[in-house]
Amino acid sequence: METNNIFTAKTVEEAVESGLSALGITREQAEIEVLDEGKKGIFGLGGTKAKVKVSKRATDGERAAKFIDGLFEILKINAFAELISDGEKVEINVQTANSHQVIGHHGEVLDAVQTIAGAVANIGNEQYKKVVVDCENYRESRNKTLTALAEKLAKKAVEKGRKYKLEPMNPYERRIIHSALANREDVKTVSEGDEPNRYVVIIPSNLKPYERRGGRDRKFAGRGERGERRDSRGKFNRDRSPRPARSGGARPSKAKREIHFGTFLGNSGAGKTEETAENKTEE
Repeated sequence: METNNIFTAKTVEEAVESGLSALGITREQAEIEVLDEGKKGIFGLGGTKAKVKVSKRATDGERAAKFIDGLFEILKINAFAELISDGEKVEINVQTANSHQVIGHHGEVLDAVQTIAGAVANIGNEQYKKVVVDCENYRESRNKTLTALAEKLAKKAVEKGRKYKLEPMNPYERRIIHSALANREDVKTVSEGDEPNRYVVIIPSNLKPYERRGGRDRKFAGRGERGERRDSRGKFNRDRSPRPARSGGARPSKAKREIHFGTFLGNSGAGKTEETAENKTEE
């Protein structure tokens, strides 16, 4: 007997089997609640039937999609989650009239929603199931943009013999950069820094010697390799001690002028500024 997913039979087991058969699901797919275990009567009189409630358990994807809809409702964002795939990998597409609200700058909002939805989908799972949340095909578009950027900077790195540092990215986007250049023999990629400011560095195999020693970092632009400042002519002054006063105001001859190694380095790089790689692509 069935009434609103409530099934009765002589025993609990028979009631459960009746519910599973009626819903066309397996025991693993069901949520079962025993409402009354029933009891036997005396000589077949006065007994009561067992009563159970059987309903289909929400899948990982259904649970994640339902959570996303609830989240958008709280945030007052006019959008809803559409479950695309619910197998080994959960794929959810967000339908909205205002994609910017859902995606955010460089996908920050979408990534946050995906992270939380992944946690919800994997509640009780022994093995983590990947969850991808997309909106207006943003993931594929971003993938193409980052792949093109990686190829462009790899080419420049080899041409100039110097390494290039990209802007901080999340783990998903860093993997795109690594994968895009994984089969190249003329460059390699490494991740540096700490989250949330971890970034990818592209290193060519023909890296110049001064770059192997660390080179000049962008955040120290205008300074030498050891932090010394440039003078008005763009040269590095390692010795900051006061210069001796000239006698008689005469300019020392070129033959007696002292040549500093730091000055030589300054002349070789005068007027040049450090090139850096930043991901300033537009979506």
